[in-house]
Amino acid sequence: MESEMPKYKIAVDFDGTIVEHRYPDIGEIIPGAFEVLRELQENGHKLVLWTVRDGIDLQAAIDFCLDYGIMFYAANESFPNEEFNKYISRKVDVNIFIDDRNIGGFIGWDKIREILIPNSPNNKQESKLQENHLKKKKGFFKRLF
Repeated sequence: MESEMPKYKIAVDFDGTIVEHRYPDIGEIIPGAFEVLRELQENGHKLVLWTVRDGIDLQAAIDFCLDYGIMFYAANESFPNEEFNKYISRKVDVNIFIDDRNIGGFIGWDKIREILIPNSPNNKQESKLQENHLKKKKGFFKRLF
């Protein structure tokens, strides 16, 4: 029996992560973005849009994502309709951030899928390669001992 992955609240940046940087315009879609975001939602994760965009630019990003089947749990807030309070941190309350501004840059949607959705059918080829590699190693050690 496989153990179930935990469900996370995941903050996702827009410009440079879902689409190429063209702010205030909307850039071209980064390959794999919407496919992986859909898989994350289908696997029970809550997605929060966390972007520098606000006002009409934020709404344009939200609408753009809706056109591709992604509805965020919240946008630029920890939960829907959060009331701003200057005494509460503006850091969004999530478990994971997906952003192009990470140290080392954006790791790519295929790597995100591999980490957060290890049982995805889209990871099967990679998983089989890893399994075969581990079997070979195990066989080698068995011969030693």
